[in-house]
Amino acid sequence: MGDGTATADLDIRLEKHRVELTGYCYRMLGSSFEAEDAVQDTLVRAWRSYEKFEGRSSLRSWLYRIATNVCLDMLAAGNKRARPMDLTEATPLAQAALSPRPDHTWLEPVPDARVLPSVSDPAEAAVAKESVRLAFVAALQKLPPKQRAVLILREVLAWRASEVAELLGTSVASVNSALQRARTTLAESRGQETDGDVSDTLDEEQRKLLDRYVAAFEGYDMAALTALLHEDAIMTMPPFDLWLRGTGDITGFMTTIGASCAGSRLTPVAVNGLPGFAHYKPDPDKGGFTPWAIQVLEISQGRLVGLHCFLDTARWFPLFGLPLDLEGPLDLEGKADEDE
Repeated sequence: MGDGTATADLDIRLEKHRVELTGYCYRMLGSSFEAEDAVQDTLVRAWRSYEKFEGRSSLRSWLYRIATNVCLDMLAAGNKRARPMDLTEATPLAQAALSPRPDHTWLEPVPDARVLPSVSDPAEAAVAKESVRLAFVAALQKLPPKQRAVLILREVLAWRASEVAELLGTSVASVNSALQRARTTLAESRGQETDGDVSDTLDEEQRKLLDRYVAAFEGYDMAALTALLHEDAIMTMPPFDLWLRGTGDITGFMTTIGASCAGSRLTPVAVNGLPGFAHYKPDPDKGGFTPWAIQVLEISQGRLVGLHCFLDTARWFPLFGLPLDLEGPLDLEGKADEDE
């Protein structure tokens, strides 16, 4: 009984760190599935070696040390996940072709609930949300792995330089130098790009904009949609490397190659600290609606500047707890309404 109680207690103590560790590993790896694998490996390693844990640091710090080593091992192959616009130039609509690339190419979306632990400090919550947005995580992927770890630990998680040095087994001077190089690279790689200015809690104007977007998209009203898009808005569609810039090419694509999405249904999802929707399009064979994409929206100055559609629905919809078939409209929980 005593051993069983101790084991159960340890499981609970380890499990309470899962969400924040998943957020850390997601920022490191750029993949929601790899992040969950890394955290599971971390917790298993911690469980197996707990008797060797001497308590010279907190359990949380020890888990971060293990998670960092797991991520660095996973990154040793050198793969850097990216977005379509990190790999190619924008394609004019007249030359648009849907060419897929392997899954490991792409930065992946992640549900907020998997990576954002509940915190009482609004400022801390805002930083956490900003640090899982697609543009920021994509920029992190351009850093060498150890610089990536240093920047996340120092800038996102607010660890002291001495704590990071102890975790990485290096000096404070080395940590500070790595942080400065990482900041410079991050600034250069992001340039003038914006990942939106969505507030931590959507304000009234942003909610109205999203309501108008849903109405325009579900009604397939290209004039209404154009009015919501920034003139240089970007649309991406992983696993395809095609990406489009500008209202003309985006709405032109939607009425030609993407015309089968007319009559679609959208339901809200919380994804990457940004507004998002699960997109179901009409199923001409079975009737009802079939999963098509997880949409992640970026907003800036009252317009949509980014519409990122992740099309591998067999992976994404279960991750978000969404049904894989739909007969009627969805409620706000992402569940199909049932007839009484």
